[in-house]
Amino acid sequence: AASPPRAWQRMLSGRRLDLLDPSPLDVEIEDVAHGLARVARWNGQTLGEHIFSVAQHSLLVEAIAQGLRSELPARAALVILLHDAAEYVIGDMISPLKAVLDQGYKAVEARILTAVMLRVGLPATPGRDVAALAKAADTVAAYHEAIRLAGFAEAEAARIFGAPPRLAVDLAPYLVPCSAGEAKRRFLDRYETLLVQC
Repeated sequence: AASPPRAWQRMLSGRRLDLLDPSPLDVEIEDVAHGLARVARWNGQTLGEHIFSVAQHSLLVEAIAQGLRSELPARAALVILLHDAAEYVIGDMISPLKAVLDQGYKAVEARILTAVMLRVGLPATPGRDVAALAKAADTVAAYHEAIRLAGFAEAEAARIFGAPPRLAVDLAPYLVPCSAGEAKRRFLDRYETLLVQC
């Protein structure tokens, strides 16, 4: 009988993550940060010398969440920072393509994200409140990325993502694409800061 196709990926840490049945024990935050810093948002169709990475997007979403909810607990902020962590192995896929692929992609994504959350001591799935806040912040981030980096007109972005609320936080520094090494460092720094506060 033919052996089943390989469903794992080898990480630079030496871990082998089974994509179909991921174990939290095979998740290393260094691998997560490394991967997210090298995955491009918007399929790489953004302005700047560097890609705008999922690591940078994650930092942006967490900053927006902090602006939307005053006194956000560190645990909730960490969940939001890691909201796209599964993309360190499966990449970022634009929403129209996700809709076409539907449940198969979403199931793999959910299993990997669960493994990441459990590995860092967070609940397997976020509470409804935190999930709603992450979604709202993610949508605001998509609007700002669209108009500042991906060539959208404000009216077009507002039609797709909705007009964003006014935020006290200055988003400009979060929207400057940087090198993969710098994105990884920033992501890990923020992760460590929030982890200590949990």
